[in-house]
Amino acid sequence: MDMHRNGAVRSDAVRRSLQNALTGTLQTDFGLLAWFERNARDLPWRRTKDPYAIWVAEIMLQQTQSDTVKPYYRKFLKRFPTVRRLAKAQPDTVLKMWEGLGYYSRARNLHLAAGQIVRDFDGCVPQAKCDLLKLPGVGLYTAGAIASIAFNRDEPVVDGNVTRVLCRLFRIRQDPRSSGTQKRLWRLAEELLPSGKARLFNQAMMELGATVCVPRSPRCDDCPLGRMCGAKAHDEQEELPRRVRKKPLPRHTVVVAVIYRNGQILIDKRKPGGLLGGLWEFPGGKVEEGESLEAALLREVREELGVRVRIVRPLVTVQHSYSHFSITLHAFECAHVSGRPKCHSCADYRWVYPKQLKNFAFPAANKKIFAALPRQEGTRRS
Repeated sequence: MDMHRNGAVRSDAVRRSLQNALTGTLQTDFGLLAWFERNARDLPWRRTKDPYAIWVAEIMLQQTQSDTVKPYYRKFLKRFPTVRRLAKAQPDTVLKMWEGLGYYSRARNLHLAAGQIVRDFDGCVPQAKCDLLKLPGVGLYTAGAIASIAFNRDEPVVDGNVTRVLCRLFRIRQDPRSSGTQKRLWRLAEELLPSGKARLFNQAMMELGATVCVPRSPRCDDCPLGRMCGAKAHDEQEELPRRVRKKPLPRHTVVVAVIYRNGQILIDKRKPGGLLGGLWEFPGGKVEEGESLEAALLREVREELGVRVRIVRPLVTVQHSYSHFSITLHAFECAHVSGRPKCHSCADYRWVYPKQLKNFAFPAANKKIFAALPRQEGTRRS
């Protein structure tokens, strides 16, 4: 029997053993579900079965740690306690409540989806996976999570934590991000799902990956599935899932202008869509090759808003990283010279007093400039 066949037999055996271990685990002291009931973290979204609250949590938890999400989750639900309240809100208000959580397309999609739920589902989060997938910002994982956790539907989930657990359990050595491996992981998650217990099983698998089967130094001695784990049997816990070396992030140099006129500052709003869409910022942009910071600043402000400014002094330099690139941002204090602002490459603009900046949703990099602004609000700059 060849190695591939041996691997297939072992996977089938592990799957059968795991399915057997799950049977009746709620009534015994052994197995994954019993482990979860004893060890589950007390997270605010686990205290509710409200589909709307669960949906909000799942969107916030995309690419964000639970400890970071907690205060945003509470604040968001207090401001928007129902789908209808969220649907009626202004986009700027939603973005302001999301400010600092990052990946702002999630907030824009959440708001759009709320409107769609009100129109198409009478304000009730749909139960069926096929309907959930029609909502903006909802993919396979999120649809499965909402369907199973909110409605206990027999739908699998595969996130980063579940991927790690399955790759180690079944000793999967292929790139977990490849389409073939992804299909295999989803198939395994579906085959392992105990009928009628999806709510507990999916949360248990994610909890296991988050707290025990962690990326580095997994706590194998505390794992309820340790005796069935292929990676543990071969001492490969640290090697799996296979890690693909990431390319270095490209770095861009960016300049922005804090433009004063009669004690007010000029800010503009990014167009909807794309990175940071709908957020407010100080005008500016990328420095082109061979261009000085000062020349780039004057050009960007002219192209963006059609105004002329005079550079007064450098304010601060900020280092900031996004998911696919990083920036070095140079902020300059400037004085307005001439021209009425026009939105050539932005959605809106405002003249605001420094104390009003806190009322607008800004990207984290721009917000770091606030601390460098003169503390005397309302001081006339010329």
